Amino acid sequence: MLWRTKSQHSQASEQDLARTESASKNDPSAAATQAASTAWLAGHLNHLTPEQEEKFVEFKNVCAEREYYTPAVEAAEGVEAAPASHDDATMLRFLRARKFDVEGAWGQFKDTEDWRKENALEELYANINVASYETTRRMYPQWTGRRDRRGIPVYVFEIRHLNSKEMAAYHNTMTTGTPETHKSSTVPARLLHLFTLYEHLLNFVMPVCSALARPNPETPIVASTNIVDISGVGLKQFWNLKGHMQDGSVLATAHYPETLDRIFIIGAPSFFPTVWGWIKRWFDPVTVSKIFILSAAEVAPTLNSFMEPTSIPKQYGGELDWQWGDMPNLDEPAHELLQNLEQPIAEGKERKEIIKGPLLFKGDRIEVLGREDGKERRQTIPVPEAKVQPQAEQAETVQANGNGTAEPVKETTETVVNGDVETTTAPVAENEKTGLDNVAVNVNQVASPEAQATAAAA
Repeated sequence: MLWRTKSQHSQASEQDLARTESASKNDPSAAATQAASTAWLAGHLNHLTPEQEEKFVEFKNVCAEREYYTPAVEAAEGVEAAPASHDDATMLRFLRARKFDVEGAWGQFKDTEDWRKENALEELYANINVASYETTRRMYPQWTGRRDRRGIPVYVFEIRHLNSKEMAAYHNTMTTGTPETHKSSTVPARLLHLFTLYEHLLNFVMPVCSALARPNPETPIVASTNIVDISGVGLKQFWNLKGHMQDGSVLATAHYPETLDRIFIIGAPSFFPTVWGWIKRWFDPVTVSKIFILSAAEVAPTLNSFMEPTSIPKQYGGELDWQWGDMPNLDEPAHELLQNLEQPIAEGKERKEIIKGPLLFKGDRIEVLGREDGKERRQTIPVPEAKVQPQAEQAETVQANGNGTAEPVKETTETVVNGDVETTTAPVAENEKTGLDNVAVNVNQVASPEAQATAAAA
């Protein structure tokens, strides 16, 4: 399937293409070193250079002047406070995806806002059938309930489960779950359901991870890390899944830019190096630049460099009890935050699971959406007050230097000595734990498989 670009800003740059000549050249060790430092924060909120700050202000002004963005309004006499129409982290994703080219970012942002309006994304997410949503969730990367050392959510995608029988059953069930609000949509049902998974990532998983303790709390979580397991997958199955995998990749590239941190491909069959040359053409160059193909010997050290062993599923050498299809297995901090979402232990299960289906995390509350048995599911669940982290566990505060790299800021601590408070200032040690861009598309347009391959190779 081809999702054509609506404007010229979607073309990959020569620099992007040069970076992605071969994903096999991507260095897992170098990537781990970058993630373990604060270098990965460059270009993110509260880690902008002065020049990037200027571009950010300009971008928001352009979007406001063209009536696609409304700035926040501060409370004043006779004026009620109002939040901005889009948070800064979201706006920065589009600007960062275009390497701070304001007009390029504007083009993709406008296309996305038009696309969201045309497809009534908020209404779709609020009214999707919960059972159909769950069926779709089991066909795409799934959140394990854990995060990497930086606080980025970890997703797993096991390809071997998506055989021809499962895919046929999936497509046959999609139309029944389409909400009444979208019955007349010309967009295929499978894509409408896929849209809701991305909405869940943005509206629930990322806000939850942003609310949890992590090394850099001043910067919201806006991406995910994916483990893609291709063990046991034959050449024919790879080819049959081409469209399925392209759907997610192209959608993210077009309308959810900069939401992918890395993809670790594990379990590659012996023939994979031979076919990688044509498989990588299914994805845009920037996505390919974030793919790391790990040998069996590289899996454990690479995953451990990014994640605690307790966040790595047992089948990949870690300690996490999580299998494909499971609901998230939350760590203790996430459990404390989402405890009011947990349901009684179901028959055949060993632990409580959170409510299935579309959710909105609003900081102090969670809104439960979707439809079950034809009825609206509307519930507001309070979020327990966050526990104050001990001083030693609080994340360091960082700021960007003139080169755009983040540096630790000196931290002030208080010590009680003989009943008096002594204040000392010392540098904070660097925490050792610490784009999906290029196309804006019209998802309503479909083309032949031949056209898909041509577009992907462009």
